Amino acid sequence: MSVVSEFRSFIAKGNVIDLAVGIIIGGAFTGIVTSLVNDIVMPIVGAITGGGFDFSNYFIALSSAVTAPSLEEARKQGAVFAYGSFITVMINFVILAFIIFLMVKGVNRLRAMEEKKPVDETPAPPPADIQLLSEIRDILKTK
Repeated sequence: MSVVSEFRSFIAKGNVIDLAVGIIIGGAFTGIVTSLVNDIVMPIVGAITGGGFDFSNYFIALSSAVTAPSLEEARKQGAVFAYGSFITVMINFVILAFIIFLMVKGVNRLRAMEEKKPVDETPAPPPADIQLLSEIRDILKTK
């Protein structure tokens, strides 16, 4: 089997396509969570903690040459310990993990409801040709 045909077979499998769709949706979902944290959660947290500040600009200068007030400018001047960015990323992670937990919980609930549905115990009637052959067999047994 050639490499191209093996690759074609690999790509055609459902799992690969499902994974690709999941990655694309995950990328879009990451953008939504990032916007939620940066545009909604962090301003509220900043307002509650006072001053309406943004965690992303919290840093410690690791060089005496760093005098800039913002993280972007400070990175240009030298090494910085950007713990505010880490806090923001951790909040993103917690929100994302919680949303995924709720999604898995919902799917598990749906599966449990599906399993609880009563199963019809009566077997389906056999096809007409099988039924006819069974009747012929029974007639021949009695003779």
